[in-house]
Amino acid sequence: MEKYINTPITEDITKELKSGDYVYLTGTIYTARDAAHKRMIETLERGEKLPIDLKDAAIYYMGPSPAREGQVIGSAGPTTASRMDKYAPQLLDLGQKAMIGKGKRSKEVVDAIIRNKAVYMAAVGGAGAVISKCIKKSDLICYEDLGTEAVRRLKVEDFPMVVVIDSEGNNLYETAIKEYQNIITEKN
Repeated sequence: MEKYINTPITEDITKELKSGDYVYLTGTIYTARDAAHKRMIETLERGEKLPIDLKDAAIYYMGPSPAREGQVIGSAGPTTASRMDKYAPQLLDLGQKAMIGKGKRSKEVVDAIIRNKAVYMAAVGGAGAVISKCIKKSDLICYEDLGTEAVRRLKVEDFPMVVVIDSEGNNLYETAIKEYQNIITEKN
């Protein structure tokens, strides 16, 4: 099913999203990869406030390439989400509601998704140039010294994704394999 949603991504929204749904997101999302996630966790461990408000936020695991003249951002494809798995549960527990990346997630992340009624969505890997056209504005927020791994605030319009893990823990990567195996079995 196709769904058009806007940020902030509240629990009311995540409860309506189901594994396999095509989502077009409009609003504000943040970028952060492993170095930024590590720094955010270190900030929390020191008892300091994070530079972004995670309540009902979406974090896109992406490090953009430099923007060409006249463009908002360069190629903006997803990175492998499992690199953030050791940090994601703590950030979800702080109110983050959506993660955007590519690839599988650990059991600990799936448990945190269910516990917090959050979602994990996948952007299409290899389509960074196409995805970048959905990004209307990009602002550096913090950790400038991390270069492409700095945290950025993006304004997006109809940003395309697929819900992989929904708030109930249904996982498209698992159900799609079973569905495919059933189709093959029926053909033979």
